[in-house]
Amino acid sequence: MSVDPYREIVLDKDGDGPAGQAAELVTLARRGVTDLVVFAHGWNNSPSGATRLYSDFFAPFPELLAPGVEAGYAGVVWPSMMFTDEPVPDFRALVTTFPERERTIVRLTELLALAPPEESAFTEFGALLRELAGVDAAGPSAAGPAAAGAVSAGSVSAGSVPDFLVADPVETCALFAGALEEAAPGAVLDGGAGRLWKGGREALRQAAYYVMKRRAGQVGERGLGPLLAEVARAAPGLRVHLVGHSMGARLVAYALRGLPGALRPVRSMTLLQGAFSHYAFAARLPHDPGRSGALRDMQLRVRGPVVACHSEHDAALGVLYPLASRAARDSASLTGPPGRLAARDPRWGAIGWDGVQGVPGSARRTLAAALRDGVPASGCVSVDAAEAVRSHGDVRRPELARVVVSAARIGRR
Repeated sequence: MSVDPYREIVLDKDGDGPAGQAAELVTLARRGVTDLVVFAHGWNNSPSGATRLYSDFFAPFPELLAPGVEAGYAGVVWPSMMFTDEPVPDFRALVTTFPERERTIVRLTELLALAPPEESAFTEFGALLRELAGVDAAGPSAAGPAAAGAVSAGSVSAGSVPDFLVADPVETCALFAGALEEAAPGAVLDGGAGRLWKGGREALRQAAYYVMKRRAGQVGERGLGPLLAEVARAAPGLRVHLVGHSMGARLVAYALRGLPGALRPVRSMTLLQGAFSHYAFAARLPHDPGRSGALRDMQLRVRGPVVACHSEHDAALGVLYPLASRAARDSASLTGPPGRLAARDPRWGAIGWDGVQGVPGSARRTLAAALRDGVPASGCVSVDAAEAVRSHGDVRRPELARVVVSAARIGRR
């Protein structure tokens, strides 16, 4: 680890973790730590990969801090899975992330490899996808009603199940194949059953994405939020700065929902290529004014700014995230005019694609301006990081470390 003191916060898929983790963070405060920077990974699928990310990202911090600031560092390690541009997670990544579903994953992998033309194979495939996602035709099953509340993001209502998981599986595979052809012409070259199974590969990835979205919200709200509340009660002077990448951005954002309203230990929050709705903090959705974002007004629980770094070079968020969002709520309209899905239909955009949307008064900055002048002291701030961030995972950047320090108000003047 490149910095010291550093602690890891280990949380399982339900948000539970070993006893004593809050006490360790409180001890840091009692030893003189004034500011605690907490980073939650998104796309790593191993603890060692998460630790490498944290070490790389935190490395510039000691040289950036103002005199008198005593920083401590924490990395959240939780069971997540890669969300990349690849058409389907590999077998090992799936089994590592969902060990309790290994038999299901084995059979799903076999079906995708064999690509049988029989309708019964597609029926089995649809049932296996629901089993992997922990839902049945009526709604969440294995996840339970409490976990269902963590599903929502932007315009997705709590407890909802993606349409594609309960629709006719042949139709679902055909729709995804068409969506892939739309997003990347030439990506689906086969005809007949081969074309449908190419769509099936995307359906598998989207089912895994659905589970990870639900899990990230649950780990944040049930795990990290209550842990930070425990720390705040014992060390009320400790200033906490949250950082999250990809699904980890969703995790730290949902941690705000897990904080009691009277406690406000979070002084800043920086979202790096966040894989959740750009309308999450909106009081009203522009396309549906009667509804609000899932994290409506949660930014008010942060004493300082909520900074969303975004990049147009993030193909995972420019094409694949909106595809997931549209599949969840509107399977019948997966196909449409060519072009990047996020740019064409703003309903389904990610906060890591074009920043915070639907929140009046939100500031917007280029990365150069944010590095030169800093970011506003409060409110939602979108920072266009495209000049540095060239892909979804491209966040090991000293420029982004400087943005975090600026948001936290702990840097040299």
